[in-house]
Amino acid sequence: MAALARWCVHHRLLAVLLWLFALGGVSAAALASGSSYSSDYEVPGTESGEATELLDSGFPGLGGDGDTIVWHTGEGDTPGSRPYASVRATEVELRTGEMLGKVAKLPGVVSVVSPYSAEGQAQISADGRTAYARVTFDRPADAVPAASARALVDTAKAAGTPGLDIELGGSAVALTESTTTHTAEIVGVAVAAVVLFLAFGSFAASLLPLATALVSVGTAYAGIVLLGRVMTVADFAPMLGLLIGLGVGIDYALFIVTRHRKGLSRGLSVREAATDAVATTGRAVVFAGATVCIALLGMLILRLNFLNGVAVAASLTVVLTVAASVTLLPALLSFIGTRALSRRQRARLAAHGPVTDQPAGFAARWSLLVERRPRLLGAVAVVVMLVLALPAFSLRLGTSDQGNNPSTATTRKAYDLLADGFGPGVNGPLTLVARLDGAGDRLAMDQLPDTLRGTEGVASVGPIMFNGSGDRALLTVVPDSAPQARRTSELVDRLRTEVLPRGGSGTTLKVYVGGVTASYDDFAAIIVGKLPLFVGVVIALGCLLLLLAFRSVGIPLKAALMNVAAVASSFGIVVAVFQWGWGSELLGLGSAGPIEPFLPVIMVSVLFGLSMDYQVFLVSRMYEEWLATGDNRRAVRVGLAETGRVINSAAVIMISVFLAFVLSGDRVIAMFGVGLAAAVALDAFVLRTLLVPALMHLLGGANWWLPRRVDRWLPRISVEGPECRGPVAIPEARERARTPLVR
Repeated sequence: MAALARWCVHHRLLAVLLWLFALGGVSAAALASGSSYSSDYEVPGTESGEATELLDSGFPGLGGDGDTIVWHTGEGDTPGSRPYASVRATEVELRTGEMLGKVAKLPGVVSVVSPYSAEGQAQISADGRTAYARVTFDRPADAVPAASARALVDTAKAAGTPGLDIELGGSAVALTESTTTHTAEIVGVAVAAVVLFLAFGSFAASLLPLATALVSVGTAYAGIVLLGRVMTVADFAPMLGLLIGLGVGIDYALFIVTRHRKGLSRGLSVREAATDAVATTGRAVVFAGATVCIALLGMLILRLNFLNGVAVAASLTVVLTVAASVTLLPALLSFIGTRALSRRQRARLAAHGPVTDQPAGFAARWSLLVERRPRLLGAVAVVVMLVLALPAFSLRLGTSDQGNNPSTATTRKAYDLLADGFGPGVNGPLTLVARLDGAGDRLAMDQLPDTLRGTEGVASVGPIMFNGSGDRALLTVVPDSAPQARRTSELVDRLRTEVLPRGGSGTTLKVYVGGVTASYDDFAAIIVGKLPLFVGVVIALGCLLLLLAFRSVGIPLKAALMNVAAVASSFGIVVAVFQWGWGSELLGLGSAGPIEPFLPVIMVSVLFGLSMDYQVFLVSRMYEEWLATGDNRRAVRVGLAETGRVINSAAVIMISVFLAFVLSGDRVIAMFGVGLAAAVALDAFVLRTLLVPALMHLLGGANWWLPRRVDRWLPRISVEGPECRGPVAIPEARERARTPLVR
């Protein structure tokens, strides 16, 4: 690490140019290739996946994205406007008919089913006030060009008048509601800049972590675009990578710049201080980044293409932020020289010479308080974490549909109009697809609609559609509950286990249940089934790394316990906000609904990685002091006092970045933002600065116990730097051990 830092400092211009060339080259390639993300959550091998395959092979014309145009008549809100009594009014029919004719001619639209046609008679509500048309594109939603979706919305909206409301719903229409601005990133970076300036007192020093993070994250963002061309990458993966990259990138640079500033204060030259910072704190950064990547790549064991791309994309971002922190950052530090210190610090250095910073102020007083009251403060931390974790026990995985969108969105308005006019189930019908083999199967299929109409939870059943060869049948079932409702999931289970097997009794008929709710239920079942293995592997790998780094059994076990606590409590907050709806509408996050099935896996990966970051930075300083003095109480006290301030500053930055992504307007990204911000806040301010040091004080020297046989067998790796290893041998260390903390 020291050699790498010296090279980057000596060739600082070349190091900066190489990073700028990488950013420009990858960005240009990404612009040339274009993005190719996926929003397909289907899992091969499940019943809903089989239904999709049968639908695609037997009814190829129905494989494209289907959207709806909904119109509703009512009293006009403009004085003198003319109210329409019904959607069957001549003027309404003419106006909407002309609009549908224009929609049918739009690029990418293959069919439009009007409610005024024989095929669409069921698309007018019983009270005659609401009607909808079905619009089918020639490709799935994630492949529909944004321009085509925008043209659909603009064409349909243009037909609206006072007294005639027109709204649109569907996956392609949702593309027009995704934000194209970078408000979230700008707000997050701006808050981080303020915190960095307050922490450093130097404008130049506060800019370097931001510059390092922006260059690395920008390169990673463009790299994810290219990654989408060679593997399945979820549509939210770039934003998730941006969220994680900005948070850890600024934090990693903050830790290194802080160490560099200490070196300058001790009288080291700029080159020596930068080299020392990378050789010591840079090691911890690499180690912390490795733990994050291991946690993220743990998703690969689930063998889900949808999550593989997320894991690789997020890991790519972390790798590049770590690389920039230990190469680009020292080069930039050498450019600004002593301006990394504030003016007051430079003046004091010139007047009084080098100084050795002793922990002082609140950080020192807090570390002494924890040392004196470990049982009381530890109990308080445990109670806080348990209370916040309670909502997590009611976690329900499922689909959050467009009914959870903000109330101002056209997709939400269309959803509500359809639910009011036709019942909530019309927003998420179930698709029943069957493979027919002989006359017996055909007869059983013909009798199935009558059986389904008498089934509890079914609102209506559509006519049977057969493909051209007659070996495939399609049937649409509308539940009497919303797609995300528990009743709908229960209906799916009832159809699969009771109704459909009984309807095909005595034949070879096998009917598969698909649709939005069925797909998400199947996906959630796969995730829940594999989650214990996934969590076990991530915990085991994290513990192994800490065991190698700190030569202790207790440190990894406490870290695993703290990580589980952080995950549980953050999930409790996510459930309270998004599933229970506590403040979700006020925050512009839409109404309450279930939690996305893939959220637990991704959040567990990210949270375990981020929790390990703070564990590494905190315990590595304690370990350094333990190796130097052999005094556990002093090691814990000094480690907490010296790292508490920088960890808290890093946490404030990361929390600000994560919360800023709530402004993205995307419910999934907002879930990640709230969950990660809560986890970091609890980890930094409750676990690492309160519960962890309290437990370490209570355990004493047992913190560092490792069986001798295991110690001889384990390979040795260094987190804190080679000069810190070994027993007490330095007189200055002994003298420092006898020096009390400044109060």
